[in-house]
Amino acid sequence: MDADRVTSGRPPADLIAACASAAEARAARRAGFRTAVVGIGASRGVPAGRIVSFGVAGGLDGLEVGTVIDATRIVDEEGHELWAGEGLGIPGAHPGTILAIDRIADDPTERRRLREQTGADAVDMESGILAATGRLDGCVRAVSDTLERPLGPLAEAVTPSGRPRAGSLAKALVREPAATVRALGDVRRALKALEGCRRRRLDGGGQGAEVPALPAPERGA
Repeated sequence: MDADRVTSGRPPADLIAACASAAEARAARRAGFRTAVVGIGASRGVPAGRIVSFGVAGGLDGLEVGTVIDATRIVDEEGHELWAGEGLGIPGAHPGTILAIDRIADDPTERRRLREQTGADAVDMESGILAATGRLDGCVRAVSDTLERPLGPLAEAVTPSGRPRAGSLAKALVREPAATVRALGDVRRALKALEGCRRRRLDGGGQGAEVPALPAPERGA
């Protein structure tokens, strides 16, 4: 299992932002969090200690691209609550519910069904696994795609470890240039919104350190 580097940011707290991709981790560091890259669906495992699920998410309920959600609940596809909390107190963020699933949901019809079933505001593939550790202290997500503005060709352009697939991205730019450029711009907008996140209460101290990743708990465990 990989060991993920944790880097100190402006709030040098003991909280670690667990991010699916390196791009999300960069945004988290700029927002002042220590970070760990856990891969898509936490495929690389999770770090020890207190964690925050941090990154982009697919919108389900009409929130605009770039909206930051400071979640107070995480639910599964049946609407069962996996985690609940007060949120991290991010100024200007939308308090809401994140749906945890094990796949990319980019089809508008499926997104509408998921919204009706769960009442969730947005969906991601990491938060449920992170919640299952029992060490989740918060969930901060920015909407990067919506029913009207799906990921489209970008849905297959990232590896399970969270790294870009250069070949897939190049093919998407050739086959669907307008949709790909639009989707890339939306993801960048969401990442920029995440960079602006700040916690009201800063705690802890210390320097960046190497944090060993632990196996991701299996769903249903």
